[in-house]
Amino acid sequence: MLKPQVHNHQSHFPISLIPLPKPFIHGKNQASFLGQQSSFRLNNKAPINVKVRFNPARNIKAIAGVDAEQSVKVKGVVTVIPTVGGFLTNVGIERGIDDIKDLFGKSILLELVSAELDPKTGQEKIIKAYGHKSSQDNGEVKYESEFEVPGKFGEIGAVYVENEHHTEMYLKDIVLDGFPNGPVTFTCGSWVHSKFDNKQKRVFFTNKSYLPSQTPSALKRLREEELVILRGNGQGERKTGERIYDYDVYNDLGDDEDKVRPVLGGKDHPYPRRCRTGRPRCEKDASFETRSLQFYVPRDEEFAEVKQLTFSAKTLYSALHALLPSLESVLIDSNLGFLLFSDIDQLFSEGVSLPPLQKPGFLQALPRLLKTISEKSDVFLNFETPESMNRDRFFWFRDEEFSRQTLAGLNPYCIQLITEWPLKSKLDPSVYGPPESAITTEIIEREIKGFMTVDEAIQQKKLFIIDYHDMLLPYVSKIRALEGTTLYGSRALFFLTPDGSLKPLAIELVRPPMDDKPQWKEVYTPCWHSTGCWLWRLAKAHFLAHDSGYHQLVSHWLRTHCSTEPYIIATNRQLSVMHPIYRLLHPHFRYTMEINALARQLLINADGIIESSFSPGKYSMEISSVAYDQVWRFDYEALPKDLIRRGVAVEDPTAPHGVRLIIEDYPFANDGLLLWDAIKQWVSEYVNHYYPDPSLIQSDAEIQAWWTEIRTEGHADKKDEPWWPELKTPQDLIEIVTTIVWVTSGHHAAVNFGQYNYAGYFPNRPTIARTKMPTEDPTDEEWKAFLDKPEVQLLRTFPTQLQATKVMTVLDVLSNHSPDEEYLGEYMEAPWGEDPFIKAAFEKLNGRLKEIEGIIDERNANKKFVNRNGAGITPYELLKPFSGPGVTGKGVPYSISI
Repeated sequence: MLKPQVHNHQSHFPISLIPLPKPFIHGKNQASFLGQQSSFRLNNKAPINVKVRFNPARNIKAIAGVDAEQSVKVKGVVTVIPTVGGFLTNVGIERGIDDIKDLFGKSILLELVSAELDPKTGQEKIIKAYGHKSSQDNGEVKYESEFEVPGKFGEIGAVYVENEHHTEMYLKDIVLDGFPNGPVTFTCGSWVHSKFDNKQKRVFFTNKSYLPSQTPSALKRLREEELVILRGNGQGERKTGERIYDYDVYNDLGDDEDKVRPVLGGKDHPYPRRCRTGRPRCEKDASFETRSLQFYVPRDEEFAEVKQLTFSAKTLYSALHALLPSLESVLIDSNLGFLLFSDIDQLFSEGVSLPPLQKPGFLQALPRLLKTISEKSDVFLNFETPESMNRDRFFWFRDEEFSRQTLAGLNPYCIQLITEWPLKSKLDPSVYGPPESAITTEIIEREIKGFMTVDEAIQQKKLFIIDYHDMLLPYVSKIRALEGTTLYGSRALFFLTPDGSLKPLAIELVRPPMDDKPQWKEVYTPCWHSTGCWLWRLAKAHFLAHDSGYHQLVSHWLRTHCSTEPYIIATNRQLSVMHPIYRLLHPHFRYTMEINALARQLLINADGIIESSFSPGKYSMEISSVAYDQVWRFDYEALPKDLIRRGVAVEDPTAPHGVRLIIEDYPFANDGLLLWDAIKQWVSEYVNHYYPDPSLIQSDAEIQAWWTEIRTEGHADKKDEPWWPELKTPQDLIEIVTTIVWVTSGHHAAVNFGQYNYAGYFPNRPTIARTKMPTEDPTDEEWKAFLDKPEVQLLRTFPTQLQATKVMTVLDVLSNHSPDEEYLGEYMEAPWGEDPFIKAAFEKLNGRLKEIEGIIDERNANKKFVNRNGAGITPYELLKPFSGPGVTGKGVPYSISI
């Protein structure tokens, strides 16, 4: 750590010696200087006392040392980023008072804190100085202060900051310059409240990282007190601007009037925890929390007001709060579907005319979606043609694309190996009917005729399934009671062909006994007869609606956004910002809580986008809870173990990544394993550097409390599961941290940033099936209508105009990289650069990620990889690490930032 020259040996001068400038080391009077004390300025710094000596062995004629009693003049530069509508932009009396304070240099009070206590008094050593505004340029405001640091002050360990303005400020960093060994930097990245709102001063620590046991004496109390502040006391309603992290269940998705939804979290509906807001409880049912226009998140998790960080949040906020209500005002008939496929095409060629938006700023926030001819004209919602549609307008119609997307599409997490035959449900047959699947050996062998038998296919690991039967079947009767939607229990089977592609074999749709009718089940297969062909297409639409719901609710929301929020809360509550693991994880948590709060407001809430546009309707989040209960476990969130669990890979120490893929041409798995290994190597070097002795893991009170709280508080409903990894060795920590980093970066990127490219043309991935299959108890009239106009039946099954355009709008925003996106391994966090070893390890990560970019390009150009190369096929780039702004279908950000 850079620090003033302070030394504790007997000599009056320090050990480190400095070559003197020429006037001291040549000339006939050289001998008269030897052993004498003098004073001079070095590089225009403050005067220093020296004693001249001669060292023939080092060929230095004269050297000097700094007097331990000598003070050093240090300049502190504070960088503040102005906010939109806040600090430095507001008007009124308080603004004028703050301007006067800037003028007289009373803007910010800084108090430097020595890392060591005073040996005589045992008290903290503190130096104070006010900062005055010195410049404002390039979106940053600089404040300068001057300190006289005594020689015996010691290493700077922290700084107290008091904001003398009447409004909060966003503090980017503080740099102290003037020490002989170079500047000392505090990377803040935090909001600092006004002292008029809260008299408690903010403390920031230098960029040097410490394990708890290595904390300098004067910083121990500050370290502990800062964590106490961040934890709060679990009481009261959280207010805007607070920095308190705490846990609560999902009890605010609806209200106690007509939108009641079950509380998610607890014995009945297990679920991860979200951030506690402490809002008042509903009057009719105290188990629910009232909803409000704004959901609290800790202040440093918000990013909508900092100019250079507004894009993602402002775009999503604008889409949800302005654009979608405007759509609803135009598309008044919420049940109106598309009458022709050409009507769908017009969304991309002509768009939807909207009334003028109430706030012009929303237009600038959505440049891809909103177009105007002139300032006074109406606004047009005009969708860009998705890349997949640009390459092949009939891509959504092809069976080979249907199966290819299970490996290289939006939801590559669900396909698994069939290991038992015949297929059989685990549900209670007395409630749901006979458990045996209608997919028989005869049906499958007819489809794979010429390849092998079913027994041979299972033995050779050639049969695969995506199975939503048991998860969805208990909800069929409930969901069918809702208006405008239907549901089946479903499963789809695939065969791995010799060329490495998947051949779709069958889709089974099942209705349980209901409405005095027995269980109904039917199997649909690819067919060469027109009626069979259209029934197969309709069955695909139903299955894809189920897959779209599972993707959004489980693969995307539950397994990334939702399960990560407890990691963020525990990290801020239990790991000091000085802790090396905090600093490793911090970039992977940026902005996630803000996005999650927006989701609770308008995406996953009662009557939100998910409920109104996806098949499960009001039971969407409840099904997400079922998936958490049945499927989610932390150790399987690691990519290699997830692949092994699904039977699409086996452990193989001789394989490049320690696993051998059963489906060799599996784009998501192949690219994901490259990324997983790069992340794990980086995390391994980082963890082993700070924990060279395994005993340091068990003696680290903060890291043990962190892991305990994640298990017992953040994921409290699974706290007693035996599969939670232990945390006893550096290797344990490496596996845990790598898993968290993978979930927030690679996993999320794979299921998020391709959403518009694959689902922007919604017939490829409809989010809802509104009508039942024509073969399920049809009337004569229904069957004739299907035979006469099967295309109309498919269009009636697809989402309505309002549902489709709402989902397309949200998917466009979610798939969009902001101009200030922070990609995995692209830029180094400032604290990492403080340690040469960590800096070198990061540079190695950056180099490896650039190599991975090239490897993925080579794979996409290789004709032997039929699942990522071919006529009209969109290359698989979702796990390419870097990207430009926009809807690019590639790029892996550090965090779940949209």
